[in-house]
Amino acid sequence: MSGRRRVAIGAGGAVVLLAALDAYVVTTILVPVVKDLGIPVNRLERVTPVLTGFLLGYVAAMPLLGQLSDRFGRRPVLQACLVFFAAGSVVTALAHGVPVLTGGRVVQGVAGGALLPVTMALAGDLWEERQRPVVLGAVGAAQELGSVLGPLYGAGIAAALDWRAIFWINLPLVAVAMVAVQVAVPGGRGSGPEMSEANRGVRGVVPPREAETSEANRGVVPPREARPGVDVVGGLLLALGLGLLVAAVYNPEPQESALPPWGPATLGAGAVVLAVFVLWEIRSRTRLLDLSGVRRGPLLATLGVSLLSGAALMVTLVDVVLVAQTVLHKDATDGALLLTRFLVALPVAAVAGGLVARRVGERWPMAVGMAVSAGGYLLIAGWPADLAGASYGPLPRMDVDLVVTGLGLGLVIAPVSSAVLAFVPAARHGVASAAVVVARMMGMLLGISALTAWGFHRFHALTADLRPPLPFLMSKGEFAAQMKIYNAALQDALRTEYREIFWITAGMCLLGALLALAAGARRDARPAVPADDRIRSSAPHIGPESGDDSATGDVPISERGNILGEDG
Repeated sequence: MSGRRRVAIGAGGAVVLLAALDAYVVTTILVPVVKDLGIPVNRLERVTPVLTGFLLGYVAAMPLLGQLSDRFGRRPVLQACLVFFAAGSVVTALAHGVPVLTGGRVVQGVAGGALLPVTMALAGDLWEERQRPVVLGAVGAAQELGSVLGPLYGAGIAAALDWRAIFWINLPLVAVAMVAVQVAVPGGRGSGPEMSEANRGVRGVVPPREAETSEANRGVVPPREARPGVDVVGGLLLALGLGLLVAAVYNPEPQESALPPWGPATLGAGAVVLAVFVLWEIRSRTRLLDLSGVRRGPLLATLGVSLLSGAALMVTLVDVVLVAQTVLHKDATDGALLLTRFLVALPVAAVAGGLVARRVGERWPMAVGMAVSAGGYLLIAGWPADLAGASYGPLPRMDVDLVVTGLGLGLVIAPVSSAVLAFVPAARHGVASAAVVVARMMGMLLGISALTAWGFHRFHALTADLRPPLPFLMSKGEFAAQMKIYNAALQDALRTEYREIFWITAGMCLLGALLALAAGARRDARPAVPADDRIRSSAPHIGPESGDDSATGDVPISERGNILGEDG
């Protein structure tokens, strides 16, 4: 069975890579897209919804679709998402205006948003807790590999063919992925590591004795009345709240203010909707993430680590390229190549983090990773004016600082996912995995939005009294000297802005390290389930003791017949 589960997680990792490539591919084809749609290059803010629409769909759909995979199974949800991903690709490829293009990207984001958490939940189904961090590290590496290859992949296809070809090529890739998922991924609903043993009869012969065991032990989708409920209302409230926050920071006239005129009111409305979401989750019997029997403090601390690491990641993706273009005077391609120092380190450290967590637990890799990344951001904040010539002996300083930062953030990826899965029962691995990624992507959204708004404000404050010289009533030599002084002052203001942004980012990482120390998962601890909510299966037990749930794979059932006491 070991070989089959490796094939299954390999198929899941492939679809994760496909979605990750599409998430980052637009960054290098934005200018060709703008020209093709007839938008002036100096009004790039008009295509901002194309970027935020994908990201919003990606984030908002994760909890709900992760929960659907708990209810209906990993394979059906993966297949449905791939179908919608292909449909969104067709709409995007055919678009001739921003609204249609945004719509296509939103569909792609919604479909792509489920692929990572469902694949992580599949790892939780097929591997026991001690072995899980390494597998999750590999899945995380596939996600990070997309961030490395996506910009280069998009630029290469667009240069050789056309930007629309990128999305047409998705269709054969999706077809291959669907075949791999159908053949390799078990069809039953995930219910923990026992699923790998229980589903050995998939596409084979199920022994007669095993056919008599309970549905929970066999990993087969239970009757409708026994499946976990799906919190549609909670999912919609979360999506609406996040959408309002994204709309609040979209400013079509960024030169006038940090926020648009509707920004404060929309932020308030988003906060109200999210407050209603929290109240709903407290009162509802069916929740996106049921915390009954779960150690809430460590779980929330771990999700906080994921959020802060996501914010730091997005700051790096945006501001390192801006530093390259505005301070180092590199073009877009050179800026992207500079960023690859950071991006290549992420997947390498993701695998290493899984290996370390397997030996010492999740707490220390998370804490050390966030602390190392904080140190990396402090190094970046201290970049000198003559950065191109700065070095540590024979090693260029830029390269070293970016690699250190990437290794720190990458080290956190697998332990965060593994810790969250250790805190919740196996039947909720899908939504728990989604919560990890949602927290991270929310950090990316909120972090870059807040720091960008603050950065614009800070830059305007630093240059408020700075006036460009006019070539009147002075010689050419005097004008050239005044322009040199003016440009030097602009460069100082830019370096100050970026330095302070990276200081703040380092502070966020230090906060993440403190949260990680409070979030460490104990490997000998199982998520608690109230005794009143347990019943024993009448089927024969597999394991040394018939009364041991952990050995038999019995699933807690409420008196209403719903798994984990949820109202289906």
